Amino acid sequence: MRIPRIFQPFPLSPSQQFDLDEDGFAHVGRVLRMGEGQHLCLFNGDGKDYLAEIVTAGKKSMTVKVLSATDNQSESPLNLHLGQVISRGDRMDFTLQKSVELGVNTITPLFSERCGVKLTGERLEKKIAQWQKIVISACEQCGRATVPEVRPAMELADWCAEPSSALKLNLHPRASHGIAGLKLDNPRVRLLIGPEGGLSAEEIAMTETHQFSEVLLGPRVLRTETAALTAITALQMTFGDLG
Repeated sequence: MRIPRIFQPFPLSPSQQFDLDEDGFAHVGRVLRMGEGQHLCLFNGDGKDYLAEIVTAGKKSMTVKVLSATDNQSESPLNLHLGQVISRGDRMDFTLQKSVELGVNTITPLFSERCGVKLTGERLEKKIAQWQKIVISACEQCGRATVPEVRPAMELADWCAEPSSALKLNLHPRASHGIAGLKLDNPRVRLLIGPEGGLSAEEIAMTETHQFSEVLLGPRVLRTETAALTAITALQMTFGDLG
């Protein structure tokens, strides 16, 4: 049986003994019903896995002891920053979850002219926190020990204008070449995925002024969540660790 992986948001070290946080206990104690003597794999985002043993298991808390620490080798050599225009319903949740499984390092939710999602203030803050939890859960599932950051949401133009040495990519059906035809000078990519209705002509022109290169995925029109995951997969197969 695979050892469950649990995120704990604080420093970890061998011989350390502590109570799992509320989310960790809920999953290990109430859902998995694990008990004393059983093992867990803990991580906190520092790139290491920590083997731990359950010392005591009560009805309201669980104490674990860290046994050892090992480097986690699951990170891709490609550093990928996804700029994703916010999509409706659970499509955004799905995109974030699967992009983490595919190795994305940073995610910035974006607003554009055709975004179709209105989030501000406290509702937006709660949504960002929810997306970060989805990212953590995806790391628990796929074996990553470095947790991608979900940045605060921002306007598309502001994200495009951020200084970066990364290769900047924008998907467009008029592009003359695909991802396989790209040259990468350093292992960093900023990938822009537009909304369900696509970017406006003005927005496309704006991306060009910020040195975004247009790439083609294929002859078919893909939904925004399909486009994101297809592009990430193609980038990882070409420059990363898939294939």
